[in-house]
Amino acid sequence: MGIEDRLNQIVEKDGAVHLTLLDPDSQQPEVAGNMAREAELGGTDAIMVGGSTGATGLVVDETIKSIKAACSLPVILFPANPGGVSGSADAIFFMSLLNSRDVNYITTHQAIGAPLVYKQGIEPISMAYIIIEPGGMAGWVGDARLIPRNKPKLAVAYALAAKYLGMHYIYLEAGSGADNPVPVEMVTAVKKAVGEATKVIVGGGIRDGATARER
Repeated sequence: MGIEDRLNQIVEKDGAVHLTLLDPDSQQPEVAGNMAREAELGGTDAIMVGGSTGATGLVVDETIKSIKAACSLPVILFPANPGGVSGSADAIFFMSLLNSRDVNYITTHQAIGAPLVYKQGIEPISMAYIIIEPGGMAGWVGDARLIPRNKPKLAVAYALAAKYLGMHYIYLEAGSGADNPVPVEMVTAVKKAVGEATKVIVGGGIRDGATARER
C-alpha cells in the first residue's frame, strides 16, 4: 500500500491523521530520530521532513535515515525547493505554493524536482500549499500573497482551484510558530467546499491537542 492510500485509510477509520514536522536545520539527525520515536509513541501517523531554509542536501538525507532507524513511521518530504529531495524518504508532498508571487514556487521548482522524484522512485502526493496570515518564515521565503485571516472566501477560492487542478491534498499554513493557527471558520469553509475526497491539512500555531481537534 502506498503512503497516500495509507493516510487516506487512517482518515476513513479515525476521521483525521496527525503528522509531525521535523526541520533538519533545527537539530542534529540523532535528535530528530529521538523526536520521531517520541512522536510515534504519542500516536502520530507519519513524519514530515522539511523546512523553509537550510533543509537541503546531506542533512536531509542523514535526518531521514536517523528517523527511519528510530521508528517505523513513514517519512514524507516537505521540501521548500529541489534541494530538499532525498531518495531515503517514502513519499513527497509534491506541492505548489498557489498564492506565491514568485513563479519558482508555483511551477519552476516543481519542474526541476520532478525528474529527481521520478529517478529516485519517491511516491509523489500532489498538494496545494496555501499560506494564511501571518505566514511566518514560509510566507516570507515563498513570497506569498498572504490570505487574510478574516477572508475565508479567498482560501476557498484557492482550494477549489487546487481541487479542479487535480491536487489531492490542500495544506493551509499559518506559519511555523505562528501566534494563532488558521481560523476554524476558514478550515470548515474550505473542507465544505472541496468535499471528502480532497484532504485538508492544517499547520502552524497548533500547540496543544484541543487546538488540533478543533481543526
